Amino acid sequence: MAAQKEAAAALANLLSKVARYSVILGIGGSAVQASLYTVDGGERAVMYDRIQGVLDDPVGEGTHFRVPWFQTPNVMDIRTRPRSISSVTGTKDLQMVNITLRVLSKPDVEQLPRIFRNLGTDWDERVLPSIGNEVLKAVVAQYQAEQLLTQRDQVSAAVRDSLMKRATEFNILVDDVAITHLSFGTEFTKAVESKQVAQQEAERARFVVMKADQERKAAVIRAEGESESAKLISDATKTAGMGLIELRRIEAARDIANTLSKGRNVVYLPSGGPNMLLGINPSAQ
Repeated sequence: MAAQKEAAAALANLLSKVARYSVILGIGGSAVQASLYTVDGGERAVMYDRIQGVLDDPVGEGTHFRVPWFQTPNVMDIRTRPRSISSVTGTKDLQMVNITLRVLSKPDVEQLPRIFRNLGTDWDERVLPSIGNEVLKAVVAQYQAEQLLTQRDQVSAAVRDSLMKRATEFNILVDDVAITHLSFGTEFTKAVESKQVAQQEAERARFVVMKADQERKAAVIRAEGESESAKLISDATKTAGMGLIELRRIEAARDIANTLSKGRNVVYLPSGGPNMLLGINPSAQ
């Protein structure tokens, strides 16, 4: 009995030590895990210290150490992200236009602590819609409605330059700006369509006039040619007598004979008539 009691006491002591060490290891593991954090690719971390505040140097990619409870890392995405900005604004000639931009932007990495301090992690949601609408209204008001269609590249470049300049005030870098949608009111659209139809009708009428003028000139030239030809024939007849007429008759007969020779089922009769073909003498009758 004494031996069993001693064995049981030793086992209890061993289990107590194991439990104690397990607790210590668990606390140590939790402390180590709480002291480490990871920054993925395309991200930076802005460290907030309870004593110093937001630290000035952003933390790069990889696994880093921090002081638990005293320091809190705020991970921010620095990759270029797209965003659509829509606005309904007026043109220089007081036409309402619905325009949509697609903006590619990213934060300035060197200024991430200031961005986090002033705007937070949702900086694009706070800044881009407001400055985008402001720039659109300012630029579109400088152009007439038709110019927005015919000078779209120029309008897009003006919006891009103005938006880039405005975004740098908030430490935001704008990579590209593109106009993805542009539409006008119903009345203006109908007016543009009517104008296009009128221009097409005018072009068609101009073509008809030009065609009639060319046909008139061709008729005049043809008549002048025929008159000159008749005059030449008349002069030649007077000079050569009946010889020219006889030559024309022979040429016409040759053309007729050439045409008939190419046809099928054609019967040739001598110039004396059908009686000569049959060998009948009319005087014998």
